[in-house]
Amino acid sequence: MRRFVAFAALAFAVFGARAEPYAGPLFDTHLHYNEEAFAPFPVADVLARLQRSGVRAIVANSRPNDGTLALAAAPQAAAAGVSVVPFVRLYRNRADYTGWFADESIYAMVLQQLAAGTPVGPYRGIGEFHLYDSTNADGPVARKLMLLAQDRNLAVLAHVDDDAIDRLLRHAPRARLIWAHTGIGGVPPARVRALLTRYPTLTGELSYRPGLTDADGHLSADWKALINAFPDRFTIGSDTWINARWSDYEGLMGAARLWLGDLPPAVAQRVAWGNAHALFAGAAPR
Repeated sequence: MRRFVAFAALAFAVFGARAEPYAGPLFDTHLHYNEEAFAPFPVADVLARLQRSGVRAIVANSRPNDGTLALAAAPQAAAAGVSVVPFVRLYRNRADYTGWFADESIYAMVLQQLAAGTPVGPYRGIGEFHLYDSTNADGPVARKLMLLAQDRNLAVLAHVDDDAIDRLLRHAPRARLIWAHTGIGGVPPARVRALLTRYPTLTGELSYRPGLTDADGHLSADWKALINAFPDRFTIGSDTWINARWSDYEGLMGAARLWLGDLPPAVAQRVAWGNAHALFAGAAPR
């Protein structure tokens, strides 16, 4: 009996133990500071949450763009050690979600925002935008914005399905496209793998990703294999689209740290920080 207990303990130590959560810096590539968050979560509170979570850089995009500009202008950001990478969002209000792809006033607004810039310098990207019907990726403003992003070396953050990824990158094959949630509808990992192989400028952002983790919050086998196969093509995010996500911000980042710990340390560092840092540090907009 003693031998069995000893063997069981050894087997657990070898096969059952989990890696420690990732403890390095985080780059949140999908953060919203929308107008409904302004009063309950002032800028100083937001930055304190980022600091406590070990987040050292963010892609900020907000409805309207005032939220992004407030984060970019905040003197507390430097004190918190947080770099703000500003994106122009296409939404002035909730009505813009469903018709932006054919609305020339959205295109004019984006041009105006790009010309004005931000307190931390030029905008670095466009989005997040949504396409609830993938055929709307062929809308006139969608095509123009993709070409604008490609021409000016701006990244694009898109909440779309896999068919829309094909359509968007057909318009602008050199555009740097960040796929929000890497397909929130649950695009199979095999299809994600095929798209990453086909489009070298495509990056997958992993907030809200169905099937990414198991019931215990650890990486599923399929996603662990996929991330290890493409270690330079994924990033993390929080998607603070509603205030409840801000209330639980530290929990969201803790959950990301848990599954990042299931990856080899060098891969975890890339997904948590290095890939996003390279995406923005190495490619200034024109």
